Amino acid sequence: VNVGCGPAEQRLLLTGLHSVADIFCQSCKTTLGWKYEQAFESSQKYKEGKFIIEMSHMVKENGWD
Repeated sequence: VNVGCGPAEQRLLLTGLHSVADIFCQSCKTTLGWKYEQAFESSQKYKEGKFIIEMSHMVKENGWD
C-alpha cells in the first residue's frame, strides 16, 4: 500500500541478467530497493515477484526485539 513501483528495466546483477523495477515510498518518493520482475536464468526464477530492500533504508526504533 505504501510502496510504489517504477518501470521495469534489465540490469546485470551479480547473479545474472534480471528485469527489475525500483520500488519507492509513496509518501516521500525515496527509492527503497527493487522488485524482481523476471529472471532470465532458470536457476534464478525463484526470485521473480520478490522484493529487495536495501539495508541503508531500514530504520531501527526501540531495538529489534
